[in-house]
Amino acid sequence: MATVTTRTQLGEHALRALGSPVIEINVDDDQIEDRIDDALQVYQEYHSDAIYRTYYKYQLLKADVDNSYITLPNTIISIVRLLDMGSGGDVETLFNVNYAMRLQDMWNMNSAGSKNLQLYTQRMSHLALLDDRLNSTELLRYNRHTNRLYIDEGFQSLTGGVCSIAEHTDKTACEAASGTWTEGSYIVVEAYQIVDPTTVTAVYNDLFLKKYVTALIKRQWGLNLQKFEGMQLPGGVTLNGQIIYDQAQAEIETIEADMQLNYQLPDDFIMG
Repeated sequence: MATVTTRTQLGEHALRALGSPVIEINVDDDQIEDRIDDALQVYQEYHSDAIYRTYYKYQLLKADVDNSYITLPNTIISIVRLLDMGSGGDVETLFNVNYAMRLQDMWNMNSAGSKNLQLYTQRMSHLALLDDRLNSTELLRYNRHTNRLYIDEGFQSLTGGVCSIAEHTDKTACEAASGTWTEGSYIVVEAYQIVDPTTVTAVYNDLFLKKYVTALIKRQWGLNLQKFEGMQLPGGVTLNGQIIYDQAQAEIETIEADMQLNYQLPDDFIMG
């Protein structure tokens, strides 16, 4: 069998694993689609191969500035942080305090008798301490079901903060002077995003996903047959959907436990 690259092929692979076409699998096509959806949801929620870390760039609209939130794609499941792209006049020029200190450090490290990282490490640690004490961290709230990233500090309009249209007629100069976000400016967030199977079709061939879909369809098969429990077919064959259901349930628990132990990302620790 060729590599599974579509939802349809994934469902067909699961049916063959259960015995089709030699055995009739009493499951409706809509039920198969539902079980594939369930498997994909679990896969994307817990499996480490289903997500990846990315950097998402977004240009602010006037509505975003007014609402103090932006709407992200529904494939983004969590936000790590809002990247610090600089503030104030440092955004528009290299000749700021960080640039000057690093330039001096590079000179010192290349001068005779000073080829070590001790001074550079001390200065960078000092800068990080100052930044931590003097600059606040953006307060972010995000829920994947609303797809809205709230920035509790709020966005500033062109006339907000220390920026004034009377002083700066150019929007870029105004933003640089205020150090705030305005309409048309860009923000970058570090986030976790789902690997979309509609574009990355290799997802459908994932070994865990194929096993999990097969087990879910098998459990659905057992549920369907339970209605005819004990019914005797021609030839003396008796239907027993409970056995199929119990076998499938045990397989599902084994697959989920294996995923949690071997494929699930470790929990993040929250310090406060």
